[in-house]
Amino acid sequence: MVRIHPEQNHPEGRARHRRERLFDANDIRLLILHLLAGGPAHGYELIKSIESLAKGEYVPSPGIIYPNLTLMEEMGLITVGEGQSGKKSFTLTAEGKASLEQQPSELEAVTTKLATLGVLGGNRRLPEVQRAIHNFKTALHAKLGSTELSKETLYKIIDTLDQAAKDIERS
Repeated sequence: MVRIHPEQNHPEGRARHRRERLFDANDIRLLILHLLAGGPAHGYELIKSIESLAKGEYVPSPGIIYPNLTLMEEMGLITVGEGQSGKKSFTLTAEGKASLEQQPSELEAVTTKLATLGVLGGNRRLPEVQRAIHNFKTALHAKLGSTELSKETLYKIIDTLDQAAKDIERS
């Protein structure tokens, strides 16, 4: 989802787009604990495992994973050793396992969110959906790009978009 913040407009009058953060640091740490409960892993394996849970719709950056791994080591939730490939290998500690066991509903919420992203991506990739979205964007951009767009037409477009959103929500 892209949020536009009017207070962050560019000098030319264009709004800056900022991506909303899908998962906070606590969510990421919980996912790491969950994945390490299955056995030791290195950072890249954790990134790929999270990507797999989301069916490619979310990939945490190394800038998210590695600082959290360092913090989790400092917190005593994981230990670091050297894996077979010479890379750092992370292992869950007893304290990390206890922390994970104390947060079952939080873990379920995070894993459900990842699974939902996977479903969303699968549905969004359907050819019929891609065609409909493309047609919608083309028509909207053509109309909004018109230099002769009246206020009445603009309000009609807004009403149509709002109604389409309601229809989709209620379907």
